Amino acid sequence: MFIFVPANPGEHRFRDLRPRQRPFVYWESAVTVAVVLLATALVIVVALLAAAGAGKLARMDGATYPTALTRAAVAFAAVITLAATAASVFATLLT
Repeated sequence: MFIFVPANPGEHRFRDLRPRQRPFVYWESAVTVAVVLLATALVIVVALLAAAGAGKLARMDGATYPTALTRAAVAFAAVITLAATAASVFATLLT
């Protein structure tokens, strides 16, 4: 039995794919959006963990609930502010 191989075996497959290919710009935009969303989610989780730790330490120190909540809010705001400052510095340096 003979197997006949075309002269250019991969040519017809790649020709069919050409009209269906998307520009690379959309891929870069999607990756950028995904990275920004994941980084934002990570910063929020870290800020919440810091706030919970600060609130728990305040309660263990004998603070009342309003005082512990205030300390937790200050810790949360400090982490968010630090992350925003670091992001603006990196944005300035990388552009």
